[in-house]
Amino acid sequence: MSNTLTTSNTQRNSRTRMLVGSGMLAAVAVVLQTFLEFPIPALIPGFIKFDLSDLPALVGSFAYGPLAGVAIELVKNLIHCLQTKSATVGELSNFILGAAFVATAGLIYAKNKTKKTALIGGILGAVVMGIISVPSNYFVVYPFYYNFMPKEAVLGAYQAIMPSVDSIMSCLLIFNLPFTIVKGIACVAVTMLIYKPLSRFLKGNQ
Repeated sequence: MSNTLTTSNTQRNSRTRMLVGSGMLAAVAVVLQTFLEFPIPALIPGFIKFDLSDLPALVGSFAYGPLAGVAIELVKNLIHCLQTKSATVGELSNFILGAAFVATAGLIYAKNKTKKTALIGGILGAVVMGIISVPSNYFVVYPFYYNFMPKEAVLGAYQAIMPSVDSIMSCLLIFNLPFTIVKGIACVAVTMLIYKPLSRFLKGNQ
């Protein structure tokens, strides 16, 4: 009976720690998404912002499993919907891409929890996110934004950087695909630096 109670208490404490830790990571993700995003106009049109808001979800995916990472992405975007001007289309796309990123990384890491596996999982997750960003933007996000910014104007923003591009699809492949992958890899790089000490706190092993 004593062993059963001890196991039950341990499981309850672990669930509580995961919920609290995931909530904290979601809050950090919201701050990063809302206040710490910025354009890189020399490399990609200014309406596309660089941010590290997927970083907390990646940490959560490694610490608590891929479902926790996806949940952090969901909470982040639900909160961001409250202040959005994109009618939740941008948040939906951000969730799909972020969920693909952290779920891929978390699933790979869960099979063999080593630093090397975390790095491989993170990089593959970033590539998956980049690939999914092309159809997501082409079929969902950009058609919505054409209601506010004509397709020609969107294409013109890319042509201001590279005059030779002649279609939205080529813009997505040349600019958005590598940009999204690099953004994911940046999250992976920071995670590799902070995860070990942070995981002790998140898992209650400090």
